This record gives sequence, C-alpha cells and structure tokens, in this order.
Amino acid sequence: MADTRRDEELLADHLAGRSGAFESLVARYVPELFAFLYRFVGDRAAADDLVQETFLQVHLSAGSFDPQRAFKPWLYTISANKARDYLRQRGRRHEASLDSPGVDGDGQGAAAGVAANGPDAVDQLADGERRELVRRLIDRMPEHLREILLLGYFQQLPYADIAEALDIPVGTVKSRLHAAVTHFARLWEQRVGSGAGES
Repeated sequence: MADTRRDEELLADHLAGRSGAFESLVARYVPELFAFLYRFVGDRAAADDLVQETFLQVHLSAGSFDPQRAFKPWLYTISANKARDYLRQRGRRHEASLDSPGVDGDGQGAAAGVAANGPDAVDQLADGERRELVRRLIDRMPEHLREILLLGYFQQLPYADIAEALDIPVGTVKSRLHAAVTHFARLWEQRVGSGAGES
C-alpha cells in the first residue's frame, strides 16, 4: 500500500529516524526521476547511477532542507545538477533517447508526444523516423532550452516547481519554455519542411 504522507513529512520523518520514510520517498520518485535523467543524458546505466547519486545527496543534505519549501523542486534541482555535472565530465552533448519504449509507460516513448504536436508534415514520416528525428532535433537544442523542455513538457512540472528547481523567476520559465518550443518548431520546420520526403 502506497504511503500517503506528503513528501515533506516523509523527509521530516526520515530526519527523525523513523524507518521506512526515506524508502517511501525513493519508491515514489525513482520512476519519474529515471525517466527525466535518461532523457537528459541518453544512457540507461548513467541514469541509474545518477538516480542513486541524487538520493544519496538528498540523504546527506536532508538536514539543510527548508521545511517551508516543497520537496519535489529541491529533488529536481539536485537531479539536474547531477546530470549537468555528468555531461560536463563526459565532455560532449548528450544523446537523449526519447524514443525508448517504456520510459513513459505507453510503449511509444516521449518523442512521439512531441512530434504529435508538431506540424502536419509529421504525418509524412513513419513512427520510427519521427521519433529518431525528434531525438536528434532536441539533442541539437542549447542545454538551457533542452532542460526546460524536458522539465516542462515531458515531466510536466508546474511553472513554480521549474522556477524553484532552476533558480529562475516564473516569468523566465514561461519565456524560456516558449523559446524552447519555438526553437524546436523552427528546427522541425527546417528539417521536415525542407525535404524529409526527399530522403
């Protein structure tokens, strides 16, 4: 049976030494955190490691958590920082695997969802081609736009949570997310509109 305590209560109970509280937090967030990190870094093994590193950091930093704040944005702040560190250490841009079945639980992968909202020309492409094209286009986006697209579109975090996770104002979240969608649409139009059917 799922633990019904709020995230913040679970963290407080963990700090108070109550058994099972931290395990409940981990169980609650591992699936979505893995999905986010896998999309961000494009490597399953690395995403697994980063999930573990994130929760280790949560454990180590639990005493410094402000109980007046929400837990989820704090968790994503730690997770995004771990992913950025990993990508910097790798010294290359990530190869996001948005097309992996099962990441979203629908068998299609997240790429199909982005493409489904793209121009009508997307219908000209087979599903596999479409997912691969979306993956490559998102991989070409600047990191700050890619990151906010993943948080806002794929993870569907509220603006306020994204703002807290990235330490930017809500207005910046809105404008950056708009810029990310516009950037993706422009890349899509350049690629699909300029001859996806020619190859």
